[in-house]
Amino acid sequence: MPGIMCGDHVKFSLPMAFTITMLSWGVFEYHQKMADAGVLGHALEAIKWGTNYFVKARTHSNEDMTTSRRAYNVDAENPELEVAAESAAAMTAAAIVSRETNPHYSHLLLHHAQQ
Repeated sequence: MPGIMCGDHVKFSLPMAFTITMLSWGVFEYHQKMADAGVLGHALEAIKWGTNYFVKARTHSNEDMTTSRRAYNVDAENPELEVAAESAAAMTAAAIVSRETNPHYSHLLLHHAQQ
C-alpha cells in the first residue's frame, strides 16, 4: 500500500471515521434485523471501539512513544476539514445509536463532536 512502510505508525482517520459513520447508520436503519441475526452486539462493539479512538485522539494531543515521528494536530491553525467533519459525523451517528442503551456515552460523543 502506498504510504505504509515497515515500522510506521500510520492512522487513516478519514476512512476510519467514514466506516464508523456508515456502520452507525446501518445499525440505526437495520437495528432489529441485526438483532434478529445476532450481530447487533458486534456492530455496537465495533462502533464503540472506533469512537473511543476518536475521543482519545481529540483529548490527548501528545502520545508517549519512544520512536521519533511527526504528529499532526487538527486545530484552527492546521485545519483538516474533511477529517474533522467526518470524525464529528461518526461521533454524532454513534451518539444517536447509543442514546437509549448508553445515554452517558451518547452525551460524551455529542460533546466531542461539537468541540
